[in-house]
Amino acid sequence: MYSPITLDALRTLDAISRHETFAGAAEELFRVPSAISYTIKKLESDLGLELFDRTHRRAVLTPAGQLVLEHGRKILLATEELTTMARQAALGWEINITLGIDTLFEADPLYELIAEFQIMHPSTSVEVVEEVLGGGWDAVNAGRCDLFIGAEGQPPGPGYEAHPMGSVEFVMAVAANHPLAQIAGPVSAEDIHAYPTVVIADSSRNLPVRSVGLLDGRAQITVPNLQKKLEVQLKGMGVGYLPLFRIKNHLAAGELKILQYEQAREKHSFSLAWRKQTMGQGLQWFLTKLIEHSARFIV
Repeated sequence: MYSPITLDALRTLDAISRHETFAGAAEELFRVPSAISYTIKKLESDLGLELFDRTHRRAVLTPAGQLVLEHGRKILLATEELTTMARQAALGWEINITLGIDTLFEADPLYELIAEFQIMHPSTSVEVVEEVLGGGWDAVNAGRCDLFIGAEGQPPGPGYEAHPMGSVEFVMAVAANHPLAQIAGPVSAEDIHAYPTVVIADSSRNLPVRSVGLLDGRAQITVPNLQKKLEVQLKGMGVGYLPLFRIKNHLAAGELKILQYEQAREKHSFSLAWRKQTMGQGLQWFLTKLIEHSARFIV
């Protein structure tokens, strides 16, 4: 159905409401007052209702006029945003960028980059998603993210790019008051037999689910991310491997203790990962910055 409400009419209505006079609106819009009056009268005629209460000396909206103005301002704002996005896209800047990060890594450096980016390009929306284990490559593969921080191992197939970030050392750790922390010297699988293993659930949806560092046959406490895993182990509820660089403060404070476990876990290498594709300028900016600052994520 054709609507008589045009963008010009909405801009006129908005200006009149803010200035409370037709003359003030005319001055702002660089039009003569008679043109402002004609626009409003035509709109009222086409709608079959009055937008202004003419019993007042100043421009006062009727309830219907207030309704049109309230929703009209949303339309004007959406129009401005659409114009900005169209120009942005024409210049090669994305409208939306999704960045993924593995739960093992501290996200503060990423948010610092996002803050820097938003100052330069506030019209681009940036979303951050957290993944676990195989969920990183799965997110890239499924298109849930454009660029992933901390993909472990090799790509699941052709069509991907990766840039090495470094390797992470994992240690078996327990709360300082845990019974295993009282054992002097190395601990064996038999020593930890009676205690649950705290594990993080793989977030992969399509690629095969992975498990790393599980102690086969043990009871498990499964949590959604590293922060929860750390909280559970700090409470002495279970044992498990933790990335050394993420628990240094807890070790220094005496809250956690590293066990000399006979089944030591090898270091794991991680990468920045993305699909082979033509990148927009925003995504290219993040890739360049993340390569430059990748060491900050593993400290």
